[in-house]
Amino acid sequence: MAATKDPRPCSIADTLALVGEKYSLLVLREVCLGNGRFDQLVRNIGAPRDVLSTRLRRLVDAGILTKHAYSERPRRFEYRPTPAGLDLEPVLMTLKEWGDRHLHGNTGLPMIVEHDCGHELVPVVTCRACGDPVRHEDLTAHPQAPGWTLRGPVHP
Repeated sequence: MAATKDPRPCSIADTLALVGEKYSLLVLREVCLGNGRFDQLVRNIGAPRDVLSTRLRRLVDAGILTKHAYSERPRRFEYRPTPAGLDLEPVLMTLKEWGDRHLHGNTGLPMIVEHDCGHELVPVVTCRACGDPVRHEDLTAHPQAPGWTLRGPVHP
């Protein structure tokens, strides 16, 4: 049985290619919090300046962030999320919730996010059709990529 050269086609892998590098989601966190200036990002993320510059350029090129001048002399920019960037905010919230539950349990939460209703946000993934919370045991995957099954590639 020959191994396939290409891994399973996957939207998760494609998304991670854009935002899965160290610091990329932290940049998005800060920008969504309103901290889009370079010096704020360096301070709040702790990324080396050259690495941060590379991540910002990649996120702008991918259409996740936009760059806006806030000063002409010297010319300085701040970064803001695009609609595609804002679509990643629920991912940030679910990652935060996972970390709160599994990493910070009894040690105190680093940050609480409040919803407009006045309560702490505890994100729950729900089915768009029926509204039920998503549970692993209720899911069935149906591979759509030609030549792939749940177990892997179909061999001729």
